[in-house]
Amino acid sequence: MSGGQHWRKQLGTWIEHPRQQTIIIGVIILNAITLGLETIPQLDPTLYRLLHTVDQIILWIFIAEIVLKLLGTGLGFFRSAWNIFDFVIVAIALVPAAGPLSILRTLRIFRLLRLVNKVPRLRMIVEAMLQAIPSISWVSLMLLLVYYIFAVIGTSIFGRAFPEWFGDLGASTYTLFQVMTLESWSMGIARPVIEQFPYAYLFFVPFILLATFTMLNLFIAIIVNAMQSLQAAEDAEKMPTILPLVQVKSVDDEILTELRQLQARMISLEAALANSHQNGVNRIETVTSPLNEQPPA
Repeated sequence: MSGGQHWRKQLGTWIEHPRQQTIIIGVIILNAITLGLETIPQLDPTLYRLLHTVDQIILWIFIAEIVLKLLGTGLGFFRSAWNIFDFVIVAIALVPAAGPLSILRTLRIFRLLRLVNKVPRLRMIVEAMLQAIPSISWVSLMLLLVYYIFAVIGTSIFGRAFPEWFGDLGASTYTLFQVMTLESWSMGIARPVIEQFPYAYLFFVPFILLATFTMLNLFIAIIVNAMQSLQAAEDAEKMPTILPLVQVKSVDDEILTELRQLQARMISLEAALANSHQNGVNRIETVTSPLNEQPPA
């Protein structure tokens, strides 16, 4: 590895170190606070200028981070979707916010989204949602079919009596969306309809069970399953690192068990030797005792 490549690798490792990333997270949170304070009405001009200065300093910190990453990783920087996301967020702040582009100044708040890249758990949630998009699309198609069926039924049955809610297919779809959110669906929509159509509960109750409880729970289940899959994949990646440690611990436990067994045997052997020694002493005393008791000639 040449000196230049080694220097770039060290720079990339340094900027990705948890200590530097923790500092960047703190800067992002500080930027979110300053942007929120700027929305206070009748803000003191001196404080506003201070907040604007802090905002510019934070922007240059973000730019420095992006530049250091580019120097450390080269074109490999753009192989990560999260790096591209950070690059776009920071680049938006460099566009002159004047004239027709003044709305871009409001987009500075999107810098807070950089927390998603910096916090692993938040990043996993977003990746799980992206991974779940194909399955969510099929559930969405099923939900669309449910909407269409009930919208046609509602328009056909309730359209003349309640044209503002079920006058056409679009109005029926919007009304069903309100019913699905459970926002004033009972007193605002269902009960007035049931007063004229006593069996209308056979329309509203099945729709709520299908759209609100079943379909929405399917959305949640798909995202949770995707998160579990990502967690399992992450654990599998860590396994080659953890497995040697587990094996070493297993070997250490075996050695410790054998040492304990050896210690127990040594203690037993010492006890046996002490017992044998004591028996020998007792025998000698038994033999010599009659000789000591004989009277002198």
